[in-house]
Amino acid sequence: MMLYNRIEGRLLKEKMRSLHEKRITISFYKYHHILDPQEFRDQLYLELSALGILGRIYIAPEGINAQISVKEEKIEVLKEYLNSISFLNQIRLNIAVQDDGKSFFKLKILVRKKIVADGLDDSSFDVTNSGVHLNALEFNRLTNDPNTIIVDMRNHYESEVGHFKNAICPDVDTFRQELQVAEDLMKDQKEKNLVMYCTGGIRCEKASAWMKHQGFKNVFQLNGGIIEYTRQVKSQGLENKFIGKNFVFDERLGERISDDIIAVCHQCGNPCDDHTNCKNDGCHLLFIQCKACAEKYDNCCTEECKEIIALPVEIQKEIRQGINKGRQVFKKGRTQNLKSKATS
Repeated sequence: MMLYNRIEGRLLKEKMRSLHEKRITISFYKYHHILDPQEFRDQLYLELSALGILGRIYIAPEGINAQISVKEEKIEVLKEYLNSISFLNQIRLNIAVQDDGKSFFKLKILVRKKIVADGLDDSSFDVTNSGVHLNALEFNRLTNDPNTIIVDMRNHYESEVGHFKNAICPDVDTFRQELQVAEDLMKDQKEKNLVMYCTGGIRCEKASAWMKHQGFKNVFQLNGGIIEYTRQVKSQGLENKFIGKNFVFDERLGERISDDIIAVCHQCGNPCDDHTNCKNDGCHLLFIQCKACAEKYDNCCTEECKEIIALPVEIQKEIRQGINKGRQVFKKGRTQNLKSKATS
């Protein structure tokens, strides 16, 4: 009974890129008290693996946070399975806006302390007392009100490539920092309408409850986040107030919402909003790179990394031995080695 993937990631990526099957990228989340996260995780892995589902899922005592890729012909089977789980019955599934079917190449389900790292003590406030949920039409109407303040609850590298018009986009690396910045920014404006949004809605569930606990009177959140907003705008012919790209945490790294390009290449400064990971296995920095610079630097972030990947593989391994760069979580696009960031 296999409960984990044992095949090398590089091989799985190559396999996925060679396939032509129609796959749909879906995300969903639910705050719910799970008594035995590990047992739930193992059963979920068996069921989803049997359906050929790929993706990344976090399980914690407080609930589930999932981003997955499913074969088009298996969507109804997936819905039936999720509906068989009491707390996931009729769960809203956020369908990707722009999808090439290559978002994930393996199934990874991890047990964590929290489904989103927020740094909050959940016992200190009512996490279920969240803000008023807004659909796309309600969001558009409320954000036209001059008494409304819009706050982007995502990280800097997300809002850098796309955000709602007139939104406050805190320059932070983590959601934990975002909460404190949002609270400080709004401390003298607690009577105004506070509208919060994120990618799919999960961060705003906790953030809106926290802001209400801090004394904010009129707290709202975009139901389903940017993904669901975009679906409703398209299906209902509404005004689209989101400009640029919506950053996503999978192989796509972004889905286009509008034609506007509001970011620049971190190497040459020309208009660009395409994220990439440095090709050097000892770096993997996430940054914005245009096609010209990708060719010039061989998909690397610096000349140094470009020189390293030209070396024999064994020498590359020696260079990065003992150095743990992780996923560059706290340095995404901030290194001073990137020309356009060094002067910003």
